[in-house]
Amino acid sequence: MVGVGGVIIDQGRALLIRRGSEPLLGEWSIPGGTLELGETLEEGVARELLEETGLTVRVIELIEVFDRIYVEGTAGANEGKKGPRFHYVIVDYLCERLAGAAVAGSDVTDVAFASEDELAKYKLTETATRILKKAFALERKRRH
Repeated sequence: MVGVGGVIIDQGRALLIRRGSEPLLGEWSIPGGTLELGETLEEGVARELLEETGLTVRVIELIEVFDRIYVEGTAGANEGKKGPRFHYVIVDYLCERLAGAAVAGSDVTDVAFASEDELAKYKLTETATRILKKAFALERKRRH
């Protein structure tokens, strides 16, 4: 599956969402989801951010592409063997807010804006933290 994500940095703070479904149910993360058939990466990012956060965005720049594979045990004849439950190739982009107010939508239970110094309190995955730090660096570079 191809996943897309968008990091919006507004007034020095990144928009985070709390996931309402698997994977990462209940955890804070970068807004995004899966690409739909026939949709470009940029279209998918814009659609996912609108659905999850209520924001209309402009996709600016690629941050990173990475694999996320979730492994779990299987039941039945293969019981005890580990296998992938989810395998995503995720493409994250830096985005700019064009319109709207951030609200929890679709499969999101909460939204928050966090400065780079506040990221740790949201207990993000190591990968999400790395992506967000890269996004803050790209945004600083863009502004100067």
